[in-house]
Amino acid sequence: MEIQVLGSTKPQYTIKKEEAILFSGRSAGICYMPDTIEVLFSEAEEKSKKRAQNTLQSGHHSVFDHVTYHFSLSNIPKILAILLNNEGMYTTSEKSARYTKMQTSPQEQKIYEKWIGILQEEIQQAYPTIKEKQVLKLAQENARYFISVFTPATSMEYTVSLRQLNYILRFFENYIQKEEDTSFSKKLKPILQEFLEKMQPFQIEGLNADFKKRELSLFAKRKYGEEFGECYCTTYQGTFAQYAQAQRHRTLRYKLCIPKEAQYYVPIILQGKENLVSEWEKDMKSLEDQYPQGMLIDIVERGTVDDFILKCKERLCGSAQLEIMLQTKETLDKYLENTQHTNQAVYEYLQPYASGVRCKFPDFTCTSPCIWGPNKALTRKI
Repeated sequence: MEIQVLGSTKPQYTIKKEEAILFSGRSAGICYMPDTIEVLFSEAEEKSKKRAQNTLQSGHHSVFDHVTYHFSLSNIPKILAILLNNEGMYTTSEKSARYTKMQTSPQEQKIYEKWIGILQEEIQQAYPTIKEKQVLKLAQENARYFISVFTPATSMEYTVSLRQLNYILRFFENYIQKEEDTSFSKKLKPILQEFLEKMQPFQIEGLNADFKKRELSLFAKRKYGEEFGECYCTTYQGTFAQYAQAQRHRTLRYKLCIPKEAQYYVPIILQGKENLVSEWEKDMKSLEDQYPQGMLIDIVERGTVDDFILKCKERLCGSAQLEIMLQTKETLDKYLENTQHTNQAVYEYLQPYASGVRCKFPDFTCTSPCIWGPNKALTRKI
């Protein structure tokens, strides 16, 4: 076996469009190369460029995935990060609203800071042994539900191939041109337009997804049925914040639908305290037209049983966001219930994970135990 590095991204260097096309044109020659790869990658530039153009016209765009760009995206809305992360082929490192304090609009900031204080008091009262730093993290994690998905408060490093980037840009163009105007879409379209303008230097004519009439994968255009077997499909309510967590399981597929009537997630630690629940919902309602991350949406989740187990190994843990942990447990229970009498093989395959806590899984070793342990992870209130 021989392994060669054909090209890599240099720090603080932006590969020029012409270089990217040349590299892709040479990659396109690998399928039919009569000689060695060294000969191919040293051929005349005109020959490589001609092959690249023929490949663009034929729609066989996979060779343009060999060129990647590493972007730093600062002060972007959460919804843009969600859109980019939903398209599958990417690598990203994103600023966490669970672990860092966010800077938002004055209206959001006032409510956000207010609830950090309230939640800190409630957490300390319910769990007096938790350290102050952990209390703050948990308070921030829940207060961020008030931050709008349209507030430019997110930063991320985003690595994407040349083809994928151009496909996404075309998806954005189609959304702007064809999507019906709603309260949500009218807020989203200017964001997509700005992204298009910033990425214009990387657009290549002919490198788009129109051949197969693809569009943004985020939005559900139809209703999906429930089924559980070797593959599964289920729909449930969750917040934008939970959706952003869930979509990071790239082997699973996610879509969302925004209900016509707004409803909001209420942290479990507040439930049963009518005055606090009422105040939480009132503050959420005041931000309704901004689409706070705590707004409930319909989430469609699809995948295989094997990949669902991988999700369980990540999310059924006291360190995971409480909302997504409980939802994953609910889906696991539903999976077991729906296969017990119809698919014995899948049911038995899931049985070792029925406890619902990953530190009890027979094929998982925890290297960083949470503060709750196996007995309290599923019953915690925060």
